[in-house]
Amino acid sequence: METLNSFLHKNRMTIRGMMVGFIILLLMIPIVQISELVREREGRHQEVSREISSKWATHQTINGPVLIIPYLELSPLKTMEKKSAYFLPAELNMEVEVTPQVRRRSIYEIIVYQSQLQLNGRFDSLNFQSLNVAPELILWDEAFLCLGMTDFRGIEEQITMQWDDTKQVYPFEVGAAVNDFIDNGLKVNLPYQELAKSSHQFSIKLQIRGSENLSFVPTGKTTKVHMVSTWPHPSFTGSFLPTDQAKITTTGFTADWKVLDLNRNFPQQFKNIKYDLSNAPFGVNFLQGSDLYSKTSRSVKYAFLFISLTFAMYFFIEIFQKKQVHAFQYVLIGLALCVFYTLLLSISEYLNFDLAYLIAAVAIITMVAWYTGSVFGSGKIAALFSGVLTLLYIFIYVLIHLQDWALLLGSVGLFAVLACVMYYSKKIDWKEQEMI
Repeated sequence: METLNSFLHKNRMTIRGMMVGFIILLLMIPIVQISELVREREGRHQEVSREISSKWATHQTINGPVLIIPYLELSPLKTMEKKSAYFLPAELNMEVEVTPQVRRRSIYEIIVYQSQLQLNGRFDSLNFQSLNVAPELILWDEAFLCLGMTDFRGIEEQITMQWDDTKQVYPFEVGAAVNDFIDNGLKVNLPYQELAKSSHQFSIKLQIRGSENLSFVPTGKTTKVHMVSTWPHPSFTGSFLPTDQAKITTTGFTADWKVLDLNRNFPQQFKNIKYDLSNAPFGVNFLQGSDLYSKTSRSVKYAFLFISLTFAMYFFIEIFQKKQVHAFQYVLIGLALCVFYTLLLSISEYLNFDLAYLIAAVAIITMVAWYTGSVFGSGKIAALFSGVLTLLYIFIYVLIHLQDWALLLGSVGLFAVLACVMYYSKKIDWKEQEMI
């Protein structure tokens, strides 16, 4: 027994260090549960978003217009089958005006929008010869123009089209046949007697609503999109980014896209081929100014580092002050640091994320500083500890806001902290500490 007591006494600092490390590992259990809580709340937010979208309209993707002309083709069984030839516009220009608004349900918000679109363009002469379709097999009287749209519930006004220079207005209607290019589309029958002309002009007006995202498929040989919106937090998505002339201000944004047929994976005219359009669309996500769940999730990822540095400082103060801190007191400090993340998550669902971060950080720093002062019986140590905690919270705040620089800044910061720990640890005579 004396040998065991002697061993424990001589190695008590090593044992206490192992104890502190074990407590840190135990605290990862509530941290993992907090991460699950963040994901659960984010999932609930997405569920509410889908519910609101189902009553308003989901995200919208505009595909087309596409000129579809049926024709007959001899099958291997020597019977005539109806096929379709697809012709895309040589020129497609879109003027888009979007007015987003925030819809709230309980504590959750979703961005919906109303938009007005003007589509103008031109179809060049139809070259059936390049598709190996005989003129006598073309079903001109069944030709129609198809315009793809994700959610028809978002249509606010009748969609009409002007064809060529005539003053006649052609209304679109539902019931476009399922085809290989547009999954969900509206159609308008065309004056087929004029389709053999060299080129055709068209003009289409749309007034639609949707949720969170508005995208376009670049069907034109040259597709140009000019978008104006009052939303100050756009996220440009898809395969094509706007030109350098895009401007984002606190009152909204303007953006222009120009996409050529050489930039995509489908041709201007084709038949009997289904192309994958999943990577073709481009457009805008209308985001909240603060994505609280992703920021909270990123802050939780630094919990292990935060708790480890805090415990290391406590351990050094314990050595320098020659005052032993009970394991239970370490646990209480660790739990307080964990509570920061639940405070941050819950408050940020009601307030701005930055303000929620400030409130949660001040609350935890105040509580931990007060407890540290009572543990070591020193207001000076409490002030020093609160200062270090403040710097750590500022450091984490900067990291979660600078996504592109987070790795570099985090690595440099960790290097600096480790250098400080090594500097102060070398002042400790560990052998002497074990012998005391």
